[in-house]
Amino acid sequence: MKRFIGFIKKEFYHIFRDRRSLFILFGMPIAQVLLFGFAITNEINNVDVAFFDKSKDAITEEIINKIEASKYFTNKQMITNDAEIESVFKKGKVKAVLVFDTDFSEKLTKENKTTVQIITDATDPNTANTINNYLSSILQKYQQEINKEIKISHQIITQTRMVYNPELKSVFTFVPGVMTVILMLVSAMMTSISITREKELGTMEILLVSPLKPFQVILGKVFPYIFLSVINAVVIVLLSIFIFKMPIEGSLFLFGFESVLFIINALSLGILISTISSTQQTAMMISLMGLMLPVILLSGFIFPIASMPLPLQMISHIIPAKWFIIIIKAILLKGVGLSFIWKETLVLIGMTLFFIVLSVKKYKIRLE
Repeated sequence: MKRFIGFIKKEFYHIFRDRRSLFILFGMPIAQVLLFGFAITNEINNVDVAFFDKSKDAITEEIINKIEASKYFTNKQMITNDAEIESVFKKGKVKAVLVFDTDFSEKLTKENKTTVQIITDATDPNTANTINNYLSSILQKYQQEINKEIKISHQIITQTRMVYNPELKSVFTFVPGVMTVILMLVSAMMTSISITREKELGTMEILLVSPLKPFQVILGKVFPYIFLSVINAVVIVLLSIFIFKMPIEGSLFLFGFESVLFIINALSLGILISTISSTQQTAMMISLMGLMLPVILLSGFIFPIASMPLPLQMISHIIPAKWFIIIIKAILLKGVGLSFIWKETLVLIGMTLFFIVLSVKKYKIRLE
């Protein structure tokens, strides 16, 4: 019995001496609880909205102030004509536009009813519905306030219009998200084990004594997977079009370019993981645990980033999947060109170059 107790003590000592074991035991559960707790939410906060005030009277100004005062919405801009509505939606920042009817105040006082149109970006149907409900609730509350002091009730009628996905098909949201997750995880996972496989099989010495330079080895490892990942992307797109009836409003050439760019980005990240990992198992664990949760939770695939706490929003900026989802939704559903998504494209290019340069730096020309 004493030997058994001694053996148990020894195991405790081993665990407490191993920082990686302690991190897995205590660090990861805490991180996951915090991440899931803050990221998984159906609420909306600080959503950017725009206003097209045709009336410009005291009542419309009061309604705008009430919407701005709520924690749910932020006044992004004021629109002056109908043509600007499509433009602000294509830029991707504004999620809803409120259009106040002409002579809003006069119609409310004389005819006892007036109209507000709520136009929402339905590329994410769940978020669009939530935004519409929140705005309608604020307008209804305002209507109740003004009806307290009068005998004849005033009525503010809301008209809802969903753009880019009027039928609110959830598949239009999930196809771009699933495509992003698959390309990121599969591409990164496959390349993350490429160099570590050489180390484990003992063939790394051949690469080290070969005349190939580090960047040539890395490019050689990446190139076959680019071809295979492109086939993956084509299959996903064909299934989306013919099975799920996914529309492609924008340029197929631009969509293909952005997809290849993201694939190279994911492969470069996988190579970076491969260069810093000693075994295939370690590389696989880093790829799965280090990429899966951030890609699913912090990319805007399922939960709106604007509703997350500021620290998580800042972390989301360094996740390539976030920028790719913005790009493909804009191309597929909104039909935009490069002039609307050039910033996101530059971010992906910058990240790709960073991963490649860092991989070359981390590539060890001598075995330990």
